[in-house]
Amino acid sequence: MNLTNAVVLITGANRGLGQALAEAAVAAGATVYGGARNPASITTPGVTPIKLDVTNAGDIAAAVAALPNLTVLINNAGIANMTAVTAPDVLATAQRELATNFFAPLALSQAFAPVLKANGGGAIVNVLSVLSWLTNANTAIYSASKAAAWALTNGLRIELKEQNTQVVGAHMSYMDTDMTSSFDVEKSAPADVAASIIAALQNGESEVLADETTRQVKQGFNAPRSVYLGEV
Repeated sequence: MNLTNAVVLITGANRGLGQALAEAAVAAGATVYGGARNPASITTPGVTPIKLDVTNAGDIAAAVAALPNLTVLINNAGIANMTAVTAPDVLATAQRELATNFFAPLALSQAFAPVLKANGGGAIVNVLSVLSWLTNANTAIYSASKAAAWALTNGLRIELKEQNTQVVGAHMSYMDTDMTSSFDVEKSAPADVAASIIAALQNGESEVLADETTRQVKQGFNAPRSVYLGEV
């Protein structure tokens, strides 16, 4: 789709990938709204801040009312608590991560789907992760939330095809953001990942594999012992 004059809402647009997506969408010629719990935290030039706690039904309803011309929804907001499945507080942690990483994209997509339909179909982008497909030590809960969001993305693509809504699932490995600041690993630049997502939107694609690690993991699905099964 052509992003020139598109109306885009990006959740979690105040930092990291969300901020990079906002910058890229502005550069592509879109009218961009950035959602955050604290709208004052959004300072990207050309981006209109909007108060949006993605776990708050009232905020979602207000965003729908404020953006009747929306053509692109980017569900980017996410959290990762890095809690082991055997941790004492795992149930509470899982509920928080699922609330932000799964139920929020579900609620936002359900709320904005009629708006996108009225405006010609538009697009939904769900920011996922290579951890949609595998887990590491202490990432099982985050991986579960992203795996659920991946399944949601595929379901949305099927259900919204008739209304001409492009649905994109974006997968990536580590990025250089606050969420991964404590990890001593190779990281992608958020601007590069954002550029690949914007390119996928413009080219009508359904999936983004933003880095070599992510591409290798997907290619490894057909291996005798796929990577998601863990090391022997």
